Amino acid sequence: MSIEPGSTPAAAPAPSHESRIHGCLLGGALGDSLGYAVEFAKIDEIRATYGPEGLRDFTGLDGVSHFSDDTQMTLYTVDGLLEALEWANSGVAADTNACLWLAYLRWLGSQGEALPDSAPFQPPRWIDSHAVLRHRRAPGNACLSGLATGEMGTVYRPVNPESKGCGTVMRSAPFGLIPYVPADAVYKMSADAASLTHGHPAARQSAGVFSLLIHALVSGKDLHEAAGAALSQLQDGPLPKGEEPDPALVDRLTASLRLAAAAAPGAGRGGSGGLLGAEELVRELGEGWVAEEALAVGLYAVLATAPATTAAAASPEEHFRAAIAVAVNHSGDSDSTASIAGNILGAHYGEECLPADWLAALEAPDVIRGMAARLAAVTGA
Repeated sequence: MSIEPGSTPAAAPAPSHESRIHGCLLGGALGDSLGYAVEFAKIDEIRATYGPEGLRDFTGLDGVSHFSDDTQMTLYTVDGLLEALEWANSGVAADTNACLWLAYLRWLGSQGEALPDSAPFQPPRWIDSHAVLRHRRAPGNACLSGLATGEMGTVYRPVNPESKGCGTVMRSAPFGLIPYVPADAVYKMSADAASLTHGHPAARQSAGVFSLLIHALVSGKDLHEAAGAALSQLQDGPLPKGEEPDPALVDRLTASLRLAAAAAPGAGRGGSGGLLGAEELVRELGEGWVAEEALAVGLYAVLATAPATTAAAASPEEHFRAAIAVAVNHSGDSDSTASIAGNILGAHYGEECLPADWLAALEAPDVIRGMAARLAAVTGA
């Protein structure tokens, strides 16, 4: 097909829902895997090891790739949702948060932790048969301690009431992948599940906003529209009675959108084309160890590297590579910030954005694809 000079290329067809599910889960795992290699390294160490531009792809890791607890817990979130959906599709109502709690308890056992005496027994499921999910990959303290209480935490009776680590937000993309669910229900599912391990409002709200962002992308909104909508829904939407939007979360997300608009190429949004340096990124948005910072950094990485228009030269794969590089190369929680960025881009573009050479280096892709296929099958009707 030829295009007449001066005409605009036809927009690419929207990815299928199945492609968005695979893209989101695989994209998150790719970002997680690259970031996990430098999770506890300062930017000076990263540059000294991988060069002045930092770690940018898996060739720098000599083909050795491991994903972290971020991907493990994301897949267990999928499994909890799967069980609830399987019950629903068979005509039996199920408590979604109870299904998620049981799934997370099985993850806790996979980490070599003793299950609390009060934990109900649940037969193993397909996900539990894979050794790669039993490797201990720096799991978050609040995730471990919250589940070890044996209490099913809620918004009104939280475990770890002061904890707002990023262990909630990094596992919450799957809530946004469930179709035909209103935005306020997506938020509630995500925030309720966050309360199983973290009690601070910023942890719950960050998880809920991230799930809303994924939900908006799956519904067909573009990146900037989805990000703005998610922030607006936090400020105007479905918080529990008497709860206000967490000021730190609102500040970080507002700064993320503002800084991304200034950095993104294209005068149409007033952009200057200048990305924040790694040091400035941390100074402006934080290191990512707490929930609102992780979400802000991951979102900035996506928006600041986005093509100015749908007809821009950058391909989805080029955008993915550029965004993950920003999300990985800083002094902070690189695997969580990069997994969030990968989830966002995979949900937006579908599998089209995932570099083939990165997928070839990914650990246990059959497990991730297996969970994605099961979620696509149960949500396809």
